[in-house]
Amino acid sequence: MTALAEKLRLGDPDRHAATLAAPEEERAKLWPLYGFNLEIARAPWMTTEPMISEMRLQFWADVLDEIDSGTAPRAHEVASPLADLWRACNLPLALGHEMVAARRWDIYREPFADEAAFEQHLQATNGNLMWLAAMSLGADQRAEGPVRDMGYAAGLANWLLAVPRLEAAGRIPLVDGRDSAVAALAQSGLLRLKRARANRGYVPANLLPVMLTGWQAGAILKTAARSPHLVQAGQLQASEFTRRGSLFLRALTGRW
Repeated sequence: MTALAEKLRLGDPDRHAATLAAPEEERAKLWPLYGFNLEIARAPWMTTEPMISEMRLQFWADVLDEIDSGTAPRAHEVASPLADLWRACNLPLALGHEMVAARRWDIYREPFADEAAFEQHLQATNGNLMWLAAMSLGADQRAEGPVRDMGYAAGLANWLLAVPRLEAAGRIPLVDGRDSAVAALAQSGLLRLKRARANRGYVPANLLPVMLTGWQAGAILKTAARSPHLVQAGQLQASEFTRRGSLFLRALTGRW
C-alpha cells in the first residue's frame, strides 16, 4: 500500500490528504478506489491518440470484468488491491463501469448534449466514486442521498477549477459558459451541498474521510456564484494555507 499511497499523494493530493483523517485500516479501503479513479482520469490525457486512450480505459473495464468473473487479479499496484477490495466489500461493478465509460468524454471534443448529460457525467465520476468509497466503509442505502449530493457539489467544484485547462485542451466543458449560467450552475451545487448537510444524520461518523474529499466545494462554489468570471480566469482556488487550514478544521470538528 505504500506505493499506492505515494501515487495518490503525488497524483491526487487533496483526496490523499482527506484520507489521513481515517484509521489506517480504512485508508487501505479508500486508496485502491482513489487509485482506480486516478488511473482512469489520467488515461485520456496520456496520449493524443484516441485509440490508445480507449485501450487504456478498456484495460480498467477488463479489470472490472475479471473481478466479476473471479479471475485472479492482475499484478498491478492498483488493480490487485482494487480487486481484493471490490470482492471483500461486494461493491456494485456497474458503478465502476459507469466511471470508466464517463471518462471517454475526455478523449474526444464533443460538448455535452445538455445540462442533464453534464450532471450525469458528474454523478458517474465523482458521485459514483464517493458512494463506492462510502460503501467500502460500511454505509447503508440511507446515506446514498447525502453522499451523492456531496459528490455532485465536490465534482462540480473540481470541474469549475478545471475549466481553463479543459478549454486549453480543446474541450467544451460547460453547456453554457455565460457568466449568468455559470453562476446558476454554482448555485445548484451549493443547494446540493446544503441538502447533503441537512441530511448529515444519515451519514455515519466513520464516513468523515469520504465526505472530507469535498471540503473545498463550498468555498469554490460560493466564489463561482458570486464572481463567475473567475472560472475562466482560473482564479477560483484559495491559497494553499487557507485550503489546508480548512481541511484541518473540518477534520478536527467532524463537520464536513
